[in-house]
Amino acid sequence: MPPARSGSGEGGYFRSPPPRVLAHRGLALDAPENTLLAFAKAVAAGVTYLETDVHESADGVAIVSHDDTLARVAGRKVNVNQLTVADLRRVDLGFGQNFSTLAEAIDAFPEARFNIDVKSAGVVQPTIDAIKVTNSVKRVLVTSFSRSRRAATVKGLPGVATSAASGEMAQILAAARLGILPRARTLLARFDALQLPEKWNGVRVVTPPLVRLAHEAGVEVHVWTINDPLDMARLLDLGVDGIVTDRADLALEVLHSRH
Repeated sequence: MPPARSGSGEGGYFRSPPPRVLAHRGLALDAPENTLLAFAKAVAAGVTYLETDVHESADGVAIVSHDDTLARVAGRKVNVNQLTVADLRRVDLGFGQNFSTLAEAIDAFPEARFNIDVKSAGVVQPTIDAIKVTNSVKRVLVTSFSRSRRAATVKGLPGVATSAASGEMAQILAAARLGILPRARTLLARFDALQLPEKWNGVRVVTPPLVRLAHEAGVEVHVWTINDPLDMARLLDLGVDGIVTDRADLALEVLHSRH
């Protein structure tokens, strides 16, 4: 048996066996991404895992948002961190939706697990605060492209599940490719999951040897962002544990068709 990881066991982040569907920014069909409506649509479809991102507001609250500006989602040339929570609540994102705080999202879906990408240094402490105030350490996985942001957030949340940042991932992949397996296993022991694209810098990185290596270390492999059902099925055949997707509805159909 692989070693137990943070968030495993009853009530933990990995409470159920894989494979998992992680709804990337919710299910944004007739709903704006990263809104309570998008999360509600994902949960209604049968999703347990919601992938999301956070930035800080001007008054130091973790806000659910992928971008650091409102340009793409609301057509406004202003940064999330320049607006207060009250300001952000007044922003029309469409379909009657506005920005929500991380705490509100976690509270709104008590049976869901949240995969949280910490997007800025300024949101590290607000993210820690939101997870603590909602008593949801066992319901979240903290990640970031930045090693320092990931480490700082995890340090403030003892026992929280986490996945490797980009630099940490690069070290793991390099060690695995060079056949330095003890080094790769030592690096993997720090994490609960590897969350990565199928190809990185044009090189296929999600391979049977990598999946086997991760599983031997008790680490799950989640691949993003996969929206084609044929690709989903192929990756599941490869043994990956999670599909991060904009089309959670299709991914669930693929999973159900395999049983």
